[in-house]
Amino acid sequence: MNEFRGLPNIRRAIVILMVLVVGALVLNALVVLVLGEVTRWPLALASVFCAGAVEACRIRLGHVPHRSMTVSVPVITLPALVPELPALATAGLITLGVFLVANMHQGRRLVALYSAALAGTGALVAIIIAELLTAAGLVANGALAVACGLYIVYVIAVESLRVRVFSLSDTRRRLPFSPLRTVAAMAATMVIALLAGRWSQFGLPLMSAGTEQLNTLIVLLLLVVIATGVNVSNLNVTMRHRLVGLIAGVRVLSTSEALSSVTADVRGSGALTDEDAANEVAELLRTAVGDTIGAESVIVRGEAPGRGEIGAAVSLHRGHTEYVVARRDGRDSAFTTDDRSALVALALTASEVMRSRFNIGGLTMRANSDPLTGLPNYGAFHDALTDINDHREYSEALAVLFIDLDDFKKLNDRHGHSVGDEMLRTIGHRLGAAVRPQDFVARVGGDEFVVILTHLSSLQEAKAIAERIAADASRSVTIGVHTFTPVLSIGLAYSAHRESDIDDLVQDADQGMLVTKKARRAVGPAKKSSIYVSRHRSSHLNDVVVRAIDDDRLDVAFQPIVSLINSQIWAFEALVRYSDDEVGAVPPSSLVETAKALGRMDALTRQVATKAMAAAAAFRLVEPRIVCMAINIEAPQLLPERMGTFLVNLAAQYPGISLCLELNERSVARVSPEVRAEAERLRDLGILIALDDYGSQDSSVDALVRMPMDILKIDRSLVDDLDDIRQREVLMALQSFGDNLEYSMIVEGVENQAMADHLGVIGVRSAQGYYYGVPESLNHTVDRLEQFGAAAIAPRALGAVRIA
Repeated sequence: MNEFRGLPNIRRAIVILMVLVVGALVLNALVVLVLGEVTRWPLALASVFCAGAVEACRIRLGHVPHRSMTVSVPVITLPALVPELPALATAGLITLGVFLVANMHQGRRLVALYSAALAGTGALVAIIIAELLTAAGLVANGALAVACGLYIVYVIAVESLRVRVFSLSDTRRRLPFSPLRTVAAMAATMVIALLAGRWSQFGLPLMSAGTEQLNTLIVLLLLVVIATGVNVSNLNVTMRHRLVGLIAGVRVLSTSEALSSVTADVRGSGALTDEDAANEVAELLRTAVGDTIGAESVIVRGEAPGRGEIGAAVSLHRGHTEYVVARRDGRDSAFTTDDRSALVALALTASEVMRSRFNIGGLTMRANSDPLTGLPNYGAFHDALTDINDHREYSEALAVLFIDLDDFKKLNDRHGHSVGDEMLRTIGHRLGAAVRPQDFVARVGGDEFVVILTHLSSLQEAKAIAERIAADASRSVTIGVHTFTPVLSIGLAYSAHRESDIDDLVQDADQGMLVTKKARRAVGPAKKSSIYVSRHRSSHLNDVVVRAIDDDRLDVAFQPIVSLINSQIWAFEALVRYSDDEVGAVPPSSLVETAKALGRMDALTRQVATKAMAAAAAFRLVEPRIVCMAINIEAPQLLPERMGTFLVNLAAQYPGISLCLELNERSVARVSPEVRAEAERLRDLGILIALDDYGSQDSSVDALVRMPMDILKIDRSLVDDLDDIRQREVLMALQSFGDNLEYSMIVEGVENQAMADHLGVIGVRSAQGYYYGVPESLNHTVDRLEQFGAAAIAPRALGAVRIA
């Protein structure tokens, strides 16, 4: 019995004890029947059948399928049988019925033996409890009902001990049952037991009273019908769950990162290796199988499934077959043919995903490689350079070497293409051998190569490495009977900081190579390789933005959000601003885009959020009706490893102020399940989620449905002509949609009283725009609140000049 992990002697002793208990109870029941009246035999057979039917009806006491405790209550037949049969004999009949049904369903005798022993001893415990309660003055029928409810407690105690001591699974580390479900199950069991005992004595309501034996047979039949109905309902739920899980599992496996990442980078940077991909698909497969068929454990292993397990062959490694194996606790419901079919379908999908990866990986390698030298081609070079630039620290330097082989056309014309091809192969091999492991070499043209030097600390280091590469690649080459000395023209472009446009660096390196060739033509044929260092410099705007963020120089402007119901300000939106002494005011859009390109977006958002919430606290001191501060953020920033944890901690510092995160619509167009789950978690913690700029060019209905949110902000482009009935109808539809889905709506771009009146008629309750105030600094906003309080319209706001 796989459920037992104990020492052989302990296992043997437990099995012997179970055999003795089951045998004694069943034998006693048979003896009572043989020595008693023959008229009891039909009742005894009916009780065995009823106990088996109820045993097959499993009640789950937890929320996690196949990882929560399940119980059955065959003891519920006791109240109906005790008036007609001795209590001990009834316990034996229950034990026999449980053993027969468990053996038929599971096909495992030891599991059936354990189930029968559990039911039999539980029935004995229930009989003892009932006698004690009767002796204490409780009526017999009520005492049996209470004892049947307490039977569940007994089963939970025994099952918890078994799972903790003997189970192979990790359920012992989980809460095996829900207290609420357990109490509900006990209450239902007691009610049914009470009714069963009463009806067996006095007959069912609306039916003429018969003999007690006939009444008992009718009650037993009714219990069988109830158990069958519950089983059918459970089966429907299981089939629906299996179908949904199968569809979701196939979709997740088919779109897994293991397949999509094969084209990320032919040299492996940013892409999964085959082993990593196999591990990822194996994990996805395990999750999909667990969600689809429900299992205590799912593993991928080399051995075929054993007894009590189901499995299917899966190919996650080239030329190697494994098995995905699922198992359930012996007391859980047995696997069905549909479970096996779903498992096979998921295994085949996983195998096809890896086969497609291997095929696509080979095609990708050929598509991104130079067939002559085996080096990456221009496309692969550009992808690698972009990836390296995007993922380096801002101050981490790199350099690009653009290398040209001089007089290659003459070499081809004089000695033939075979000699030229061998020369290119030799140069490519020497460049690959000369660079460091972290560098990158590619052939980008007929006689042109590029090298990316990474993790540099200075231009001098880049020049030294380039000179060594030139020296190694320029050594004499003997091809056939001829010896040649390659001469290389090299342009070097050095980048001290992360680039916002990496193509500028490539162009500067190319221009440097052309400068070298032009200089040589002016003085005659060159006899040795030379290097020209371009004057490439990172964009000055990049340095300005990085300095503003790193030195905490960003400013924040605040624009009011007002209630159209009471004409009061209830929130502000924080907007980033910055003005540099040299370049002047930096447009917010350029500021944000540059920060994103340079990997500083989280730092920018963190700085704005910190200043915004501190400002909100200052506003609230002046005007207590200010209860919310909104900041702009992109959906992927919600993840805990980026901004999620910081935002939770920040919001906790200001308990009287609601932090609202405005997600622009472009960032929610394709959000991952992890981002959606994190948005829900933040909402549960009291942080508001708003969908910003809805109605702009990038808007989609999908964003309204897929992204959890509390507020929908309507873009100004959707309210620029409210005299148009179509705009008003759209707004009314969105307002109605929001009311049904319980989110608020804020209309942006309100510039005059006429627009505000239109919105009020439509039913819009909140608005924002220059009519209520332009974005202003902290000091100006505090001055406004001190002079005019939370009034939506201040005299100064009416004459304000709009700012970008």
